[in-house]
Amino acid sequence: MSGSHEGQVVVVTGAGKGIGQAIAERFAGAGARVTVNDIDPERVDSVVAAITDSGGTAIGAVADVSDSGQVAAMFDATLEAFGTVDVLVNNAGIVSPMLHFFEADEAWWRRIIDVNLTGHFLCSHRAARIMAAAGSGVIINMSSGGATRAHRAFTAYDASKGGIEALTRAMALDLGPYGIRVCALMPGSIDTEGMDQAARDLRGENIPLGRPGDPDDMAGPALFLASADAAYITGDVIKVDGGMLSQQRSATVDIMPPSDFPSLADVLANGD
Repeated sequence: MSGSHEGQVVVVTGAGKGIGQAIAERFAGAGARVTVNDIDPERVDSVVAAITDSGGTAIGAVADVSDSGQVAAMFDATLEAFGTVDVLVNNAGIVSPMLHFFEADEAWWRRIIDVNLTGHFLCSHRAARIMAAAGSGVIINMSSGGATRAHRAFTAYDASKGGIEALTRAMALDLGPYGIRVCALMPGSIDTEGMDQAARDLRGENIPLGRPGDPDDMAGPALFLASADAAYITGDVIKVDGGMLSQQRSATVDIMPPSDFPSLADVLANGD
């Protein structure tokens, strides 16, 4: 896909590792100029170096997306370096420590909502004004299966992701007349920490395609949504989950993982 996003200016939040890093590096490899955001300066420097060492163009922007002042500074730096913003990928987020509802407190709730949901709003609000002036732009939000299928002990996280999906649809309605498309990606089980093969195999038993996703599996859909091929797509949430979220399962594991399915030989032998 080299050159397919030539000249685009892309801001990727939470790009210091995992999904955000994969998306930032893929955009850069496709010819985009990228602002790499993360709260960790060392991670920002590492990703920017990887992009520039590969012949791409990137700047770093250390910022907490829940802080409006830091968000403004990030976009100011992008405008100074590249002159505009064509694509915003709102990837920054925190999973939170797992806390039962009765163990949770207000600080836990506010921090997760502030980073995951308010961060999407603040970055989008700043980017949308730049895009509206240009008459076009794409904002890609990051949802989760938790938006529609709750996790135990993840009350704030699931609420934030449900909010992101509602925000995506509402922004699409408000921003469409200005030439701005807004979509979201819904990752399934993505291996962002480098699971060993045994762990990958175990996780894959509950996924129709037989494996957890890798961060790079999220990059292709992000580039598609930012491309001319997706010009008539807005307000939608795209699942990238290997089929995991299409199936019904219990609160802990699937009732019958694929490893317990009958073999093909048994199926054929009992075909009548």
